[in-house]
Order: sequence, then C-alpha cells, then structure tokens
Amino acid sequence: MLPLLALLTLPLLAGCGGDRSSAAAQDLADLDRDLAAGNDRDPALTGALADQIMVDPALVQSANAHALRPADRPATAAVPPDAPLVDPVPAAAAPPIPAARADCPDCAARDGALTIGALAERQRDRATAGCAAGLGYSAGWATRLPAALPLYPGATVREAAGSDRGGCRLRVVAFVTGAPPAKAVAFYHARARAAGYTAEVQADGGARVVGGTRGDDAFVVYADPRPGGGSDVRLVANGG
Repeated sequence: MLPLLALLTLPLLAGCGGDRSSAAAQDLADLDRDLAAGNDRDPALTGALADQIMVDPALVQSANAHALRPADRPATAAVPPDAPLVDPVPAAAAPPIPAARADCPDCAARDGALTIGALAERQRDRATAGCAAGLGYSAGWATRLPAALPLYPGATVREAAGSDRGGCRLRVVAFVTGAPPAKAVAFYHARARAAGYTAEVQADGGARVVGGTRGDDAFVVYADPRPGGGSDVRLVANGG
C-alpha cells in the first residue's frame, strides 16, 4: 500500500496539471479569435493587410517597361528578293537568234507539268518519258549534263534530277538566267547544232522552246520570261 502522504498528494498534482492544460487551450482560443477578427491588437498590421493598395495613375504606364508585349502588327516572314539576274554573255559573243515556228507543239508538255519530273514524263520522245519513272532528285545532276548541253553561263540552279538506270541517261534541270528567252534558246540551238543534233525553235508569246534529236538522244529546252527580266529555264536531256 502507498504511504498516506503519497495518497494525499495525488489529487493536488492532478489539479495542477489540469490547470496548465486549460490555460494553454484558452491561449490558443484567444489567438484564433484575434486572427479571425483582423488582429485588432496591431492596427498597423491590420491596415497593411486589409487596406486598399494605392496606385499613382501617372506612373502606371511606366511599369514593366521591359516586359514582353504583343506586336503592334501581324508577324511576317517575308522572303528577301532574289539578287538581280545578270547575263554574263555579251551580245557580241552570243549566237544569232534563230527563226521560230509560230506554233508550239512542245508547249503542251510544259503547260501541264507542275514538277520537273512531270515534265520529263510528258515528253513526246517515248524513251525520255519512259526513263522519268526512275528519276532521283539532287542538285548534283546539274553538273552531269551532256557536254553539248551545259548550263547557260551564270545560271542559278533551282532543282535538278536524273537517272542512269535501265539504260537511261536522263537529266532534268530547272534554273534561272539573266538572258531573255530568245537569247537563252539561241545558246542551246547553236550548241545542239554544232554537236550534231537537229534543232527546231518554237515560239509561244514571249516564251521560246528548242528541241531536237541525235540518233537515240533527245533534248528539249523551255525558256519562259521572268517578271523584271531574265528567264526561267527547264532543260530535259536523255542520252549524250
């Protein structure tokens, strides 16, 4: 059994512990009430948290001066214009302009072709048209043209394709030149005739076409006027 003194002391200890717990709970309740009421004990803090923010209208426009803003006009991705085309062949050194047929049977292939591959497929020469199925596209084909039918001097290649499969030696090149269509076609007419090709020039308004054959070899050159001068040229050659 506990000594008598210990039994008398237990109720007193229990009473002291209960008083401390009640006091702590009361303090927490008072703190919650103060926070919920806007913290009236500290008017400065209450004002800082609850009062309306003051704004100077005169300074509003200068805020965020370096922030990103929407553009004041629609974004554009304009393509820079091509450099002016230059024809490096002086008139005195150019071959004479040959006479041209008033009709243009080869123009039908040009008018219906949206790509250089389609142009090759639409050729009247059946061997050339048959080789078009094996075309591969690469600018390197422009450096492998027949010796008699090179690029016009100073030309800028836009697209090139070719095929050496199945007995084909097909080359198709699109380029631009500063020479007008009649002068560009005269260049190819003279070179083809010198290499033993037949060559006939056809006219379609300001456009010119020259084509011919040499045994199983065939070629056609289409030259169309460009706005501002020069020509868009497409050359199709098989063989050579």
